[in-house]
Amino acid sequence: MLSVIICSYNRANYISDALNGLYQQTSGLDAFEVWVVDNNSTDNTSDVFAQWRSQHPLGQFHYVTEKQQGASFARNTGASLAKGEWLCFVDDDAIATPHFVENILLHIHNKPFALGFGGRIIPQYIPAEPKWMSYYVSSLVGNFDYAPTACAFENEKYPLESNMILQKKVFDQVGGFNTALPGVVGTLRIGGEGKELFLKVMALGHTIYYDPSIIVHHVVEVKKLTPEYLYRVASGIGRGEKTRTQQISQAAYWKKILEYFFKLGAAIVLGVKYTLQGTPAKFWPIIQFRMDTLKGLLGR
Repeated sequence: MLSVIICSYNRANYISDALNGLYQQTSGLDAFEVWVVDNNSTDNTSDVFAQWRSQHPLGQFHYVTEKQQGASFARNTGASLAKGEWLCFVDDDAIATPHFVENILLHIHNKPFALGFGGRIIPQYIPAEPKWMSYYVSSLVGNFDYAPTACAFENEKYPLESNMILQKKVFDQVGGFNTALPGVVGTLRIGGEGKELFLKVMALGHTIYYDPSIIVHHVVEVKKLTPEYLYRVASGIGRGEKTRTQQISQAAYWKKILEYFFKLGAAIVLGVKYTLQGTPAKFWPIIQFRMDTLKGLLGR
């Protein structure tokens, strides 16, 4: 069995669509279970789930609360309750395509030696993709398409948190998600928990794979993409890298600082390129993104 774990925090307006996507899987409902882990929401997420469940009684859909704030805590709780041999982590605003579970099981069958993999994430902009959005900035809203065909991740690349699959025994072996990288805690973000998890798995000598047929659509309300929101997300990436690298060594942290300054320089070059190509609206956001991640890395 596959265990799908959804960490949810104040997403009462989204959770029904995420559950509907899973309820309509071509694999049939006997192929997987679902654990919705409410990360101490203050909205009516629990009422929405209860109403949804009363209207969709089939399958194994469970609901539990994790009061310790942070996605890593919630995901670890879901993993501890999961009965499946494989864990699949998705977000509460991600809608699985109908063949999502079927393609996960097919990947497991075709690559029995693979212990972890991830799939494609397609932003679903509401009402439409903003003119200032570029490929590089879109990673802030979950856009992820590593390769056109199934392949192994290289150069320390890894799946993103809203579409990642890992064998449960390996997840337990590496200690699950690092709670020093909790994700969202109130308005503060300390991200990179998925990256750290898969780097630990790779350190054991395992190869992580990408399969573009395993797809979720990530809902993105454009009106919420304010400078304040984008700063929280981008700086959260930097804060997470600060925590992760300092746990390795101070030298690793300084190396990451140099890497981020290099990326800021590259962002300036890309911004100029976009302007020369006739899309000046993309100039500043890509530079701001790199400035904000650097601020987070420096603890500002």
